[in-house]
Amino acid sequence: MDRLAAKLTVAAAAVAIMIIMQGAAPTQAGLSAAACKAERHAGINACKPVLYGMSPSAQCCERIRVTHLECVCPIITPKLAALINVDRAIRLVQGCGRRVPRHFKCGSITTP
Repeated sequence: MDRLAAKLTVAAAAVAIMIIMQGAAPTQAGLSAAACKAERHAGINACKPVLYGMSPSAQCCERIRVTHLECVCPIITPKLAALINVDRAIRLVQGCGRRVPRHFKCGSITTP
């Protein structure tokens, strides 16, 4: 995997953990694979600056609030979970004004 692909994978992981830990919006049954892919893509794009040490933008926080869990949890594999600094992700989510559920499991991550 080249460096850009690795950074994008980490971006996806960071966005994923931020989304899953804030107790995402209630889900609607039957989201298509294309709709889920679009949600993940929008979240990654909105929150990419977080990888470079920036605080989440209003757009990033909005994506965190509206993305559906069933679109994110299936992509959190053990390999992807190993790339995520959960403590930092918790601080970022709390910075968006969202509470972080304790002992929440999504894919291969369980919050403290």
